[in-house]
This record gives sequence, C-alpha cells and structure tokens, in this order.
Amino acid sequence: MSRPLRIEYPGAWYHIMNRGRRRENIFLNSSDYQAFVDLLANVSDMFKAQVAAFALMSNHYHLLLCTPEGNINRIMRHVGGVYTQGFNRRHGHDGQLFRGRYKAILVDEEEYLSGLVRYIHHNPLKAGLVANLDEHAWTSHHAYLSDSSIWNWMHRAPVLKRFSDDLDEARKGYLRFMAEEDDERVEQAFSMRNLPSILGGLDFVKKIKGRFFTEKRHREVPTARVLAPSIQEVTEVVAAYYGVDEASLFLMRRGVTNEPRDLAIHLTRTLCGTPLQKIADRFSIGSYSSVSTVLTRVGRRLAREPEFRTRFDEVRGGFGAGSAGSLRPRVDRNN
Repeated sequence: MSRPLRIEYPGAWYHIMNRGRRRENIFLNSSDYQAFVDLLANVSDMFKAQVAAFALMSNHYHLLLCTPEGNINRIMRHVGGVYTQGFNRRHGHDGQLFRGRYKAILVDEEEYLSGLVRYIHHNPLKAGLVANLDEHAWTSHHAYLSDSSIWNWMHRAPVLKRFSDDLDEARKGYLRFMAEEDDERVEQAFSMRNLPSILGGLDFVKKIKGRFFTEKRHREVPTARVLAPSIQEVTEVVAAYYGVDEASLFLMRRGVTNEPRDLAIHLTRTLCGTPLQKIADRFSIGSYSSVSTVLTRVGRRLAREPEFRTRFDEVRGGFGAGSAGSLRPRVDRNN
C-alpha cells in the first residue's frame, strides 16, 4: 500500500489532523492549548499560512488552512517540532509526542470549505465534551464571532463572505449554518478507515490527478519509486515522532545508541530504496558495510522487542503504511 501523497502547490487548502502516540493527551492544561494557538498565529506570519479553522481536543487536533506559498510540509514540520519541544520542556518529558506524521487531505475549497469549518467546530460536541459550541474554549468558533484584534491572524473572510458581505449578517448566517447537521459527505470521508488524500468534486479530483498523479519520468521507473518518500521526508517524520532535532539523526557518536538515527537509516533503505553507499555518505557512516550493521541491528530489535516494533510501526504510520512490510519500497537499480 502506498503512502498518501503530499501534494503541494500555491493556494492549496488542506484539512490537517494528528493525535498523540497511543492516543495519549497532547494538551494537559490551558498553557498547552494556548501555546498551540500561539504557534498557529506564528506560522500564519512566518510561513503565510491562512488558518480558517482549528479544534484542539485533549489528544488530537484538527486544522483547516490554505498555503499561498505551497509549503504545507514546511509549515507542519515547524508546528510539530516546535510544539513537541515546548510540551516536553513544560512538563519535563522527552521523546515523541505525536503518533507519527500529520494526516493531510487536499480540499476542494469551493465545495467543502464551509462544511469542513462546521465539521471541525463540531468536534467537541460530537465527543460529548460540551453541550454547545460556546463552551469549548479551544476552537476557532469564537474567532468567527469576535471583533477582538487577537484573532486578526485568522483567515475568516472566505467562510463568512459565503453568508453575506455584511459582517453582522454573515455572522448570523454562520451561526445558522453551525446549528445544522454536518454534511453527510464530510462525515463519510472521515469515517473511512483510510482517509482520502483528496476531498473534492469530480472536476477537482480529475484536475489534481491529471496534474500530480501522471508519471512524467522515464517509463521504466516504477510508480512505487515516485510515491516513496525522500530521505528528507523520512528524517522529518522520525525527528518529529521522537521530538529530536533533525540534525541529530546525521551525527554518529561511538558507543552511544541512537534509536531515532537507526530507525531513520533503516527506513531510508527500506522505504526509499537508497543505495547503501549513499546512506553511508548522508548519515556520516564510515562505509556501506556499517550501514548493513545498522540494518541488521534494527531487524533483530524488531524481532525481539515488541515495544520497539510498536514505535517502528507508529513511525511508518506517518507514511500511510500500517505495519512493517506493508509499504512497497521504492526501487533503485544502483544498489
């Protein structure tokens, strides 16, 4: 099974979600929630992200945002890394916080934008946490009704203008819309075991597939090679999962076990199909034979250590692959 594609282009809209590893809480108190909201405001300025909606629950979050600069990976890498480091610092923890890489669904904003805002804002209601939307402090529902400048970073206009050009009337229309049930198509999409990579009308899906799914390389290169992650994507996912700096994955220290580094090396080989010598060069390993030693060590741990196997599978889950061996590796003929 191939991993979901990360489709990036200027102006793309995405529904983003992630949750804590083993469904553990990622927000323990109001300081955590506020830190995440502040981080969203930060990326709206730093990376020009246009955040239209968010809902923060105790063990997961939902976001709806647009990327005018086509940089969703960079944005979410920053969000995951900075929040994990801050959380660990505040609570005296270390290591991974999220279950793996974020899940991103490319969205047809013309057809699904307002419906997804409602779905996201309804999350606390459906979870039984509150009786009405106003009672949950950590969704952007409040921003849609507020005149406070603290919400100026929120990208509310595309949604509110669907109800009226007059702000007061638009808010009334928004509230009526929020009082309705969620779009059945949206609920069906999020009830699927494997979330779709694209949510849109037929024309939108056809356009995206024609633009991004058509193989334009040499015909002998298999599709799996195109869909496999790059080395950078592997190291981003591993670093985010373990809550470590990505640079630490490329440093070798004699006599010191570095599980994130070992895992990154193993996945670079098995998912990317990267030649051993190239792995040795990229990860500052003396020779390709030393890479084989790392691969053997990881293989033995997978066979003998259930907890390590669980962590391994969780990291692979960030690529849309459930458990070890389920993702077809990228082919490289120069091994």
